[in-house]
Amino acid sequence: MDGIIKQIEKGKPFFEKISRNSYLGAVRDGFLTAMPAILFSSIFILIAAVPEIFGYQWPEAVSTWLWKVYNYSMGVVGLLVSATTARCLADSMNRRLPKNKVINTTSVMLASVVSFLLLSVSPIEGGFSTEYMGTKGLLASFVAAFLTVNLYKFCVLRDITIKMPKEVPGTISQTFRDIFPFSFSVFAAVLIDLGIRQIFQISFAEAIITVLQPLFTAADGYLGIAIIWGAMALFWFVGVHGPSIVEPAIAAIIYANVETNLQLFNSGEQASKVLTVGLGNFVGTMGGTGATLVVPFIFLLFAKSKQLKAVGKASFIPVSFAVNEPLLFAAPMILNPYFFIPFLLTPVVNVCLFKFFVDVLGMNSFMYVLPWATPAPIGLVLGTGMGVLAFVLAAVLIVVDFLIYLPFCKAYDAVLVEQEAQKAEVIATEEGTSAAIPEEVPVAASQVINDANKEINVLVLCAGAGTSAMLANALKEGASESKAPISAMAGAYGSHYEMLQDFDMVVLAPQVNSYYDDIKEDTDRLGIKLVATKGAEYIGLTRDPEKAVQFILNQFQ
Repeated sequence: MDGIIKQIEKGKPFFEKISRNSYLGAVRDGFLTAMPAILFSSIFILIAAVPEIFGYQWPEAVSTWLWKVYNYSMGVVGLLVSATTARCLADSMNRRLPKNKVINTTSVMLASVVSFLLLSVSPIEGGFSTEYMGTKGLLASFVAAFLTVNLYKFCVLRDITIKMPKEVPGTISQTFRDIFPFSFSVFAAVLIDLGIRQIFQISFAEAIITVLQPLFTAADGYLGIAIIWGAMALFWFVGVHGPSIVEPAIAAIIYANVETNLQLFNSGEQASKVLTVGLGNFVGTMGGTGATLVVPFIFLLFAKSKQLKAVGKASFIPVSFAVNEPLLFAAPMILNPYFFIPFLLTPVVNVCLFKFFVDVLGMNSFMYVLPWATPAPIGLVLGTGMGVLAFVLAAVLIVVDFLIYLPFCKAYDAVLVEQEAQKAEVIATEEGTSAAIPEEVPVAASQVINDANKEINVLVLCAGAGTSAMLANALKEGASESKAPISAMAGAYGSHYEMLQDFDMVVLAPQVNSYYDDIKEDTDRLGIKLVATKGAEYIGLTRDPEKAVQFILNQFQ
């Protein structure tokens, strides 16, 4: 098993390179930027639909208004994502372009929106169809964004522009500089639209879905979903944030299927599309990647080693809300041969069980989008419409996951018990809950504080702002207790670019360490300190506010 782990670990640099791909990153960050609109719309759809499950019908005027809010947010999410993805990709490219030749991110957003409309919308009597402006148009939104940004980059690098006299104000000059790239981007979308309509007599958005439908159908099968969530777990097992690699590739279909399921349900049919965003959040990764929801409770109830008992006690709350880094790095589970099989097997079993309940037993699949941090059993029940089978499946998943993980947890626990018994005094291992922070040159906190001329603003970044909040909260608590001049904020990598200049230091959580080189270009340019943390080190800092504060202060010595 150790040999297998070492062979897999050799692929980590390749996996990290994939996760740093600017196009995958733009899709991920574009969705993250548009997420408030998606979650906002889902709140209204829950209010509109859930009461009907219990036999209550809203008055027609209220129901119409609730659905209107949903249609004017989720119904145009393709339009929104075309803009946010274009901006995120332009920001990524700008960091590699000469300072005097950068893409105007506002202009590129507008051009991407126009291009998306040309690729997705069909004229009808009295206006135009909105059918492909929502989740059905997401693939077209990515194409519009990628095409637009690359054409802008082409024009910017070759100085294809209208130059104005230096006396002309900058805002007016910028307008003329953007005319050519804007025109080329829109004209390219026009040509694609004309070509597709001539060949297929349908819009590009509809055509690309039609062409890729066999792939989507295959991905919705047992093998497809097993590969998707097995790959996420495999990547995370070697220390690379798996969802950052896999989710952008399936983002369009998992959101489109949610809307399709809702339409099926409203028409009296079964919501049968399995491959959805909820399948990942509340089934394949219940409790976090690796479906680790039951693991802290196994540690609490059955572990005999002090290390795993402590890990279970410290991690069961965050894991319940899908933040499982404290468990992954403190046990540790990452690159631990004892957890290789259950870490990959459990998500695969979970998604296959879900598909069985949908395909064979007739349970509805996910019809609503809920925040990823919703406790998995609750998200499963609410997201599928609170059917009886959903409650049954939630219980089955917990039992099955428990049975899969239990023998491996007990085997690892036995090893730790033996190790602890051989020591004269019990100490936590480096990867354990008392994760040792690397020794720094001893500096009295009070001395550091007195020498500080201003407040130190710290930004902690992780993949989804869940893990980063743990360290940010520890820093706030420690700063309050010690009167240290530190303020801290948690953020998600990808949504941090515009606020970097407001901070003095950036701390990367272990899950986003692969982006260190990318963000260092920005922090060096802005004169900001950047620190990447390791798994055990990071977990130790989150649990000791005093050491967390000292860790930050020592960076400024």
